[in-house]
Parts: sequence; structure tokens; C-alpha cells
Amino acid sequence: MNVVVIGAQWGDEGKGKMVDYLATDAQIIVRFSGGANAGHTIVRGGEQFALHLIPSGVLYPDKTVVLGTGMAIDPEAMFAELDMLAQRGIDWKGRVLVSDRAHIVLPRYRDIDKAMEASRKNPIGTTGRGIGVTYSMKSSRDGVRLADLFDPDRLVNLEPEDRSYIERWRDKLAPMAIDLVDYLSKHRHAYVLFEGAQGTLLDLDTGTYPFVSSGMSCAAGAAAQGGIGPRSMDKVLGVFKAYSTRVGNGPFPTEFDNDSQSELCQFVRDTGREYGVTTGRPRRCGYLDLVALRYACLTNSIDSLVLTHLDVYDTLDSFEACVAYKVRGKLIEYFPSSVRDLEDAEPVLRTFTGWKKSLKETKDYDHLPQKAQDYISFIEEYTETAIDIVSVGYDRAETIVRKSPWIRY
Repeated sequence: MNVVVIGAQWGDEGKGKMVDYLATDAQIIVRFSGGANAGHTIVRGGEQFALHLIPSGVLYPDKTVVLGTGMAIDPEAMFAELDMLAQRGIDWKGRVLVSDRAHIVLPRYRDIDKAMEASRKNPIGTTGRGIGVTYSMKSSRDGVRLADLFDPDRLVNLEPEDRSYIERWRDKLAPMAIDLVDYLSKHRHAYVLFEGAQGTLLDLDTGTYPFVSSGMSCAAGAAAQGGIGPRSMDKVLGVFKAYSTRVGNGPFPTEFDNDSQSELCQFVRDTGREYGVTTGRPRRCGYLDLVALRYACLTNSIDSLVLTHLDVYDTLDSFEACVAYKVRGKLIEYFPSSVRDLEDAEPVLRTFTGWKKSLKETKDYDHLPQKAQDYISFIEEYTETAIDIVSVGYDRAETIVRKSPWIRY
């Protein structure tokens, strides 16, 4: 059975925790996109792990994790992360595999990335880790894949510094390389969890272009870059927060106003720990954007939603969510493709009453306060998509499952 987990907003929705939680029942976890520009925070028994390249399921000693075909892999960053895991008692050897069709991030790509960002009249907000350059090289057919590291004819045209870098890591990468399509074909009866990076609103095609990532953050990426065909995806789960955040530049219709809502923004940012795992920079915060969430459900055929950070609202008397936009005086209820329209969009807000009670100890959905259930029911009705999992804290145990994605209905 193949279950796909993607971000249904602009990334940072809590995918790492949810993949870690759902990996209990999985045998293989495949991350299909992104690179070291992404970051997942996982809390296990009070211990926090920050992962960037390695799939979240690695913390389980009996799981195999795979860096998929659509990833941009920085060997130096990857092995530094693996060393960190080993130092903290995680035995990863033999359990971390890499698709031999994945592309390699070369050191000079980072310099190119930073120079390109500096030269833009409207900077995108890239992390400068060379991910976009790697994908550009891939598209122009000038990239280097893991499979190419062992082919002298493919390396002969590279710069001496690139060859030297590759030689440094080639022997360490060799035992980890697999043909992902063949591997998953041989494990077709396994429970496989596909982990996306960033979020669908940062996808190259479905996101707020040009303020997007360079890879596939949508559910279709699991098929295109995860080693399976599109008809082999059994379930698609979209993870979203009770509010919205964004990192970097680009339109954000529901962003809190820094002048009139700075206190609310700081409350959400601090309570939700809204600081980048990779960069440490504070995230932009705003109301839950239901227009964008419904768009994410439609473009990804999301079967069910996973709501995270609901506990951030525990102490508020009331809060709001966006149910439509006003763009230059016109009311619209769809997510525009035009960046200009999104930048000019004013959120039409609906107010919800707070529940004024801590949710962290709640283990059963029926035991959630009625006001919290009302908020969830409204989201379900608006998006026409069920919310099957609710996260009320950072730890694995602080998760309420209404329907397991591993059960066929």
C-alpha cells in the first residue's frame, strides 16, 4: 500500500512529525523531492531531531528510508546529518538508501545560487544551498546523477573541482545507491510512505510562481519522482496548520499586518515555534487561508487532511480564518494564478470562538472541546475534504487519529 504525505500550504506544516508518526505502520519511507533547503523537526520522547535530507522515518530502527529520484542531494550535508544521527544513537547503516537517478548538488552550485539571488530585481528568498541550480542543471541536461558518479565518460567534461568533490564522496555513496523503480517493484506488497518536501503552494507548477521551489512539491511528484506509477498511489494526505505561514518572499494574502497585528503575529510565531529549521529565520504568519487550502485539495486529489498546531489557539478568546478574497474590489473564492492578484488580495475573514482549554492531553477526537470540533467541521465543509488526523502538540503521542490512512475503505 502506498500513502503519500504532502504539505498543503507553503511548507513547514508539520509533515516531519506526521511522517514520523505514520511510519510506525510503514516498512519503507521514500522522500521524493527537495534537498537540504527543507527541514523537518521531530520530537520523540522530549528529544528533538532536526532533519533536512534524511526521511523522517529514520528514527525507527526497523524502517528503510530512501532519498528519491526527485531529490537534489548534497553529499556533504547528507553525511553530516547521518553522523549527527549516529552520535545520538540512531543506527542508520544499511537502512538509508539513495535513488541512483537523484541529482547531486556540487559546491559551486551554492555560489551560483547566491549570485543569481543577489542579481534579481525581486529576490525569491532562496536559502542559497544550490538546490535551484541543481534542478536547472537537471532541466538543461547538464546535471550529474548518482549513477553518473561511476561513469568516467559522464565525468570527463566536469571542472576539476567537481571531479575532486565527487571522488571524495563516491565510495561512501556507492553502497547506498539503488534503482528505485526496481527496488519498489520487488517490495510492491510493502507499506510504503512517500514524504514530500516544502508544500504544494511552493510547487513549480501549482505554486505562486516565480516565488516557488524548483522541484515537485505536489502529490504527483510521488509518482514522477518516487519510483511508482500514478495509479499506484492509494492515499494522498495533505498536512496543514490551524493558521498559515510562509518563509521567503512572495504573495501571502492572509499575512498578519505588522502594524496592527504585530502582537498576534509574535504570539503565533513564538507559541508555534515558527522559526526555520534550516535557516533559523522567523516565518511570516497569518490567518488560515481556506481558499488556498481548498485549491491544494483540488490540485492534489487529497483524500484526507491532517491538521497540526491546533493547540496554538488554546488560549485565544477568538481567532479568524480566510474564506474569500477581495481583489481590487471584486470578491473571488478561487486561488488566483496571478502574483499581482494575490498581492492585491484582501482576506475576507470569518471569526471563530476559542475553546480556552489546553488540548495537549486530549487523546480522542470526541473529547476535544466543542468549539475546536466546530472549527474542524467548518474546514471540512469548506474544503469538502475530511480531516482524519489532528495534532495537538509536537510529540508523537500528541496526535489524534480519527481514521488511519493504512486502512482501505
